[in-house]
Amino acid sequence: MRVLVIGSGGREHALAWKLSLSDRVTEVLVAPGNAGTALEAKVRNLEVDTNDFTGLIDRALAERVDFTLVGPEIPLVEGIVDAFQGAGLRIFGPTKKAAQLEGSKSFTKLFLDKYAIPTAEFQTFDELDSAIEYVEARGTPIVIKADGLAAGKGVVIAQTKKEAIDALKEMLSGEAFGDAGRQVVIEEFLEGEEASFICLCDGKTAISFASSQDHKRRDEGDLGPNTGGMGAYSPAPVVDRKVHKKVMEQVISPTLNGMIEEGSPYVGFLYAGLMIDKHGNPKVIEFNCRFGDPEAQPVMYRLRSDLLEACEKAVSGELKDYHLEFDERVALGVVMAAGGYPVEYETGDIIEGLDVTASNTKVFHAGTIEVEGEIKTNGGRVLCVVGAGESVASAAEFAYARVNNIKWKDHYFRGDIGHRAIKRQSD
Repeated sequence: MRVLVIGSGGREHALAWKLSLSDRVTEVLVAPGNAGTALEAKVRNLEVDTNDFTGLIDRALAERVDFTLVGPEIPLVEGIVDAFQGAGLRIFGPTKKAAQLEGSKSFTKLFLDKYAIPTAEFQTFDELDSAIEYVEARGTPIVIKADGLAAGKGVVIAQTKKEAIDALKEMLSGEAFGDAGRQVVIEEFLEGEEASFICLCDGKTAISFASSQDHKRRDEGDLGPNTGGMGAYSPAPVVDRKVHKKVMEQVISPTLNGMIEEGSPYVGFLYAGLMIDKHGNPKVIEFNCRFGDPEAQPVMYRLRSDLLEACEKAVSGELKDYHLEFDERVALGVVMAAGGYPVEYETGDIIEGLDVTASNTKVFHAGTIEVEGEIKTNGGRVLCVVGAGESVASAAEFAYARVNNIKWKDHYFRGDIGHRAIKRQSD
């Protein structure tokens, strides 16, 4: 079979790599891909933009693609699944209507409230004065979210009223995130530990991938601005069997049932960003309509099942009684970013040390490009270096040993990925 992966980041590199390992796959095409996907066996990049639906459909037909998997959220929210299905092509992912779970935070919060799915208390605003009045009444800390897509950066956890009001002014004016921020959701601040709970869904049935936890803040100690993610590890110790059962019963199952009630059965990856309180009770922070990045890198590294087979069963509505198998080891990914990310950063720097290999590791590319035989930076998050070990600490040792061999001008990474799990396991 010939499979198409749409996207260019670290998540897409991980998905393409895992798909290429299937005995049934003859070639994986990645549109547009990056320098890392181009280096994988059985993988070839296509120079087609992720949002060029006509171009993607034309190439899929010309290349005789049998199955397509979508990585990023924007084409899903814009309706690429509907477009491919209209052209008679098999594609894995939610329809445009179902992808509202990520595309609109206000839609999601109202959906959660309607179907009694646990989440933070909230209000939605599109007018500055009433939003400020709400913040003043609620106090801080408080969470301000842009309603639309903001590449994982449209969330401000305001510790003071000034921070909250400044965020509201920037979002509602359109200065921060354009139209995506002209409506905001203001939520109560939740205490606990975050976890990423990602499922494979066929409309009626959901089966969970291994749990994971990412680090959204740029700086060590979970400080600094929010980013798309500076690292992740799998499994997440906070998601034990009891918590897993609660999440499936209180979050995932009612979400699938609710989407059926809404007339939009959910097929695809469903990512529930959760806050787990000290009693093991989950609340939904957000939904994503695709696999997380950088969660995909350590989770795909651990996955032992055939990803193509699993996604095909989801599209065919045959996930009942199916299960996924994972490596028992922990996998931990460290994101290497361009200095200044997520605000201003340079591109075009030569990356050194990629040829230095290390056991129990793999480097997934994100913002990279090959120019005249040299691999250069081409984005904010450049690489995700994954290590695997018997514990979180051991996986971190493998990952950082390889990270320390890679460098370019003004590169940056956090040195404490997995710190909460390491502390939990050492206590």
